[in-house]
Amino acid sequence: MRARWIAVLVLLLAGCTGTPASDGGPVTLRFQSLAWQEESVKANKELVKEWNAAHPGVKVEYVQGSWDSVHDQLLTSFEGGEAPDIIHDASDDLADFAYGGYLADLSDLLPQRLKSDIPQRSWDTATFGDGVYGVPFLQEPRVLIANAEWLKKSGVRVPTPEHPWSWAEFRHITDGLSGDGKYGVAWPLKEPVSATLNLSLSAGGQLFHRGADGKVTVRFEKADETVPRTIHDQANTDHSASPTTLGSGGSDTLPGFFGGRYAMVPLGFSYRQQIAQQAPKGFRWQVLPAPAGADGLTQGVSPQTLSVAEDCPHKKEAAEFIDFLLQPKNMVRLALGDWMLPTGTEALADPALHTAKDGWATGTALAAHLRSAPAQSVRGYPEWKDKVATPAFQEYYSGAIGLGELRERLEDDGNLVLARYQR
Repeated sequence: MRARWIAVLVLLLAGCTGTPASDGGPVTLRFQSLAWQEESVKANKELVKEWNAAHPGVKVEYVQGSWDSVHDQLLTSFEGGEAPDIIHDASDDLADFAYGGYLADLSDLLPQRLKSDIPQRSWDTATFGDGVYGVPFLQEPRVLIANAEWLKKSGVRVPTPEHPWSWAEFRHITDGLSGDGKYGVAWPLKEPVSATLNLSLSAGGQLFHRGADGKVTVRFEKADETVPRTIHDQANTDHSASPTTLGSGGSDTLPGFFGGRYAMVPLGFSYRQQIAQQAPKGFRWQVLPAPAGADGLTQGVSPQTLSVAEDCPHKKEAAEFIDFLLQPKNMVRLALGDWMLPTGTEALADPALHTAKDGWATGTALAAHLRSAPAQSVRGYPEWKDKVATPAFQEYYSGAIGLGELRERLEDDGNLVLARYQR
């Protein structure tokens, strides 16, 4: 008995949150979910309940987390030895945790079914060095949510995934739709970095370049200019983009959109839920693909991921729960709950995700064009984003600085930050 309690105490002191089954009782795993929409929370809790009913020997406890504070919360819990066993996060938040030794390498823990069902381009988002530190399972492209009546009356060509607008055409169209206090587009760019970098892949922009020595440097090249220049010129030259929304979040633009002030709003695919729920009766909206560049509709994404803490004493059981959660039919339930796209090939083929209603078919048509976000494996990206890129892009989009100073700050100041993480 004394030896048993010593073993339990050692595990607790090591910070392992999973409960060992040394007394013959069930293993207990803590699953921290970041689901927040009502449908999504319901789907996650239902799946946990179904797992527990079918697996009496491995009990999963649902823990509610928050996207607003997840990075700092996880860092604190890792360092304090109190991290959840199964971790819901986004792939662009994993690099520091993976390289820091806080996450388990899942390469040999996941079944072949799951490995083969999710395309390699999605696995790339959660691969750091030689290991895989998360299972990418939900993703969302950025799309244009448009006032369907406004576009119809204007007579403009409505883009499709097969025939999208170019960035130049998009600028021209928004200019033509503007005037009399109305704007062709409202860019919600309170968080401008990921939107700019991910959309810039369509024009061939990379921004981050990895050398032969493995070190990453920032180079703001010609292809990187296309998207930010378009946004800047819409706001400051054409006056076709509302200047007041540049510092807003996506939800902040919806009242003006519903009120007929903006013809279009670029948003993440999941915003359709809010729009469907909040749009006034009779308001007609439609989902359009984001503009295309030299690389077509290519777009960077940071999928939502499921990881296992390195300190988890029951990694095999944790991986089995992830496999259950991401069975094709379950992945569809999670996607519908979050109004996002599943990464799994079989789930993505489900007829429920190919309906014209609410723009599902447009979104699924974009899935093949989604790639790993440019910053995905860059150590120090969160600090670079917060301290350098966010204020630089905000000032550029507001007209306070020009393209030359934007380039200088992203490269010179940015490389100083990244260098500290690559010594």
